[in-house]
Amino acid sequence: MKILIGGGGTGGHIYPALALARHAQAEHGVMDILFVGSAAGLENTIVPASGFKLTTIPASGLKRNLKQLGVFIKDLWQGVRRSLKIIKDYQPSVILGTGGYVAAPLVLSAILKRKPVVLHEQNAIPGMVNRLFAPFASRVCLSFSETAKKLPPFSKPVITGNPRASEVSVLSREEGCEYFGFDQREKTILVYSGSRGALKINQVMTAYLKQDLLPEKVNLIYVTGDIYYAEVKANIRTVSDRIRLYSYLAEMPKALAAADLAITRSGATTLAEITALGIPAVLIPSPNVVNNHQYHNARILSDRGAAVLIEEESFDHLRLQQEVNRLLYAPVLLEEMSKSSKKLGVVDAAEKLYGCLQEVAL
Repeated sequence: MKILIGGGGTGGHIYPALALARHAQAEHGVMDILFVGSAAGLENTIVPASGFKLTTIPASGLKRNLKQLGVFIKDLWQGVRRSLKIIKDYQPSVILGTGGYVAAPLVLSAILKRKPVVLHEQNAIPGMVNRLFAPFASRVCLSFSETAKKLPPFSKPVITGNPRASEVSVLSREEGCEYFGFDQREKTILVYSGSRGALKINQVMTAYLKQDLLPEKVNLIYVTGDIYYAEVKANIRTVSDRIRLYSYLAEMPKALAAADLAITRSGATTLAEITALGIPAVLIPSPNVVNNHQYHNARILSDRGAAVLIEEESFDHLRLQQEVNRLLYAPVLLEEMSKSSKKLGVVDAAEKLYGCLQEVAL
């Protein structure tokens, strides 16, 4: 099977695709995988660094500004022309679109060429590209069952989960705690908010730590994001032996394995990771995303009793202290949240998505 994968712009579109590609290689011996992205997107560095081939096409997001609309139409036209040539030369068995504006020219070209297309939607609210092409796709693979109601007529939804979940579910808590040098008998909090970090979360965490609000015998893995690390480190001054402070953490699966509680955003990849392991969470959705999709993602977990949802405007160090103490000192509640979280996790998501590709491939 030859798999052509299109999607990018943000890690939320790239990491699930990479997880699927690694699974296809390791478990099914599929070595012929080609990614299609944009030269300006995050995929241009992440995909080659992961050992996969990437070819680029012109692509840009849809803007309301008239001048930028002209750029979008030009890029779409050129992107489709380039995608048609890629499909002709590569002759894929199936095309996987993971969303984002980069996927649009490739998916449109695949439909025009009558090639089988599988879409993967990571969020609770489907993105514009996936909504547009869903009726023409052979399968629309979803991370949340609730998303099926928001697809247009004639779509063919399948609940597969997010393939990223399959990559973090293999480590034990013992392995995670051992890596960070933590006592397994003590609780561990994990704070993270993506590779760049989140200003609000870092402001609140800085105030929380400066006022020494971290409970005794509770460990902290705190990933600030690249652009906030120096400021956070300077502000909290001394880091105790219970705190591991990072700008970026390559060994995130180990941190997740060690965690008893996560404090984080509610992007699709993040939620796939924490539900795969059944980690209770305090979720602070980013208000600066399309369709406010992080809020809707978080609502699914909070409505099922797997997480506490706090909107940014209500999030401060005192509210954080209240929630941390309430959860960590109530083991029964924490255990119930963990069970609820795990019910939402799909640890075999990569295999389920691969199965959809296999079903429709030429």
